[in-house]
Amino acid sequence: SKQIQQALERYQMPDKYHYEMGGEQQEMIEAFSDLGLALTLAVILVYMVMASQFESLLYPFIIMFSMPLGFSGGILGLFIAGMPLSVPAIIGLIILAGIVVNNAIVLVDYINTRRRVYNEDRTTAIIKAGPIRLRPILMTTLTTVLAMIPLALGIGEGSEMSAPLAIVVAWGLTLSTLVTLVVIPVLYTIFDDFSIKVKNIFKNRKAQKTPKALNTTDSTNLTS
Repeated sequence: SKQIQQALERYQMPDKYHYEMGGEQQEMIEAFSDLGLALTLAVILVYMVMASQFESLLYPFIIMFSMPLGFSGGILGLFIAGMPLSVPAIIGLIILAGIVVNNAIVLVDYINTRRRVYNEDRTTAIIKAGPIRLRPILMTTLTTVLAMIPLALGIGEGSEMSAPLAIVVAWGLTLSTLVTLVVIPVLYTIFDDFSIKVKNIFKNRKAQKTPKALNTTDSTNLTS
């Protein structure tokens, strides 16, 4: 398709004539467009579900940072395997959008639990939550990755078509798990500090407005 496109760009088309790519090229472009829309909707729906469960907009936003890590791992796996970005590979990215956030959810939720139930400060909760939640995080990751290995190796008739999907899921989940254990606690600390600063700004503004209202009331009483 690229060679034909380059040849047509050098060709002098007669007046009132144009060309367009059809067949498999057109179908591939339409499929990529539809899958891109599906991936966008998947990300939005995942955020909406987490926001409703956490009853917060901040913590789901922190968890969503694990998605780029998973996507980069999937693309890295395709690069190492020497496979192109195909329709099964994009379907693998859509699958990643739903499962790659699980580890971050487990970690962030337990950090919040320790801060709320045990009244621990943020740093202590993060330090204790990591080792405690490491085992379930590794268990959920390994079960998915190991299940994808036979498909990624192309074992079985016709499995070559689904191999890119398995490679994207396995590599994306592996890289995301390894990096999430470090990145998510750091992001949690950064955004929690930012949230505290914003709350303090609003509290200070409210405190500054309250004395003015009291002074106005006192002067009115004195006048009367």
